[in-house]
Amino acid sequence: MELNCLGMRCPLPIIHLAKAIKNSPEIRLFSDDPATLADLSAWARMTGNSYEKINATEFVVRKS
Repeated sequence: MELNCLGMRCPLPIIHLAKAIKNSPEIRLFSDDPATLADLSAWARMTGNSYEKINATEFVVRKS
């Protein structure tokens, strides 16, 4: 599943991700918000999920 959060600012990308991950084991997240990497890291640590940074605006998030 792909989740396009380009143009959205904190905390919207993580809010949308948290809702979407309930329905998909893996999500390709697109976000250009500078806070996304820090927010994603904290969210993954708190939820037990994992992520991989592909480039500055693309991440793969996996449900654990």
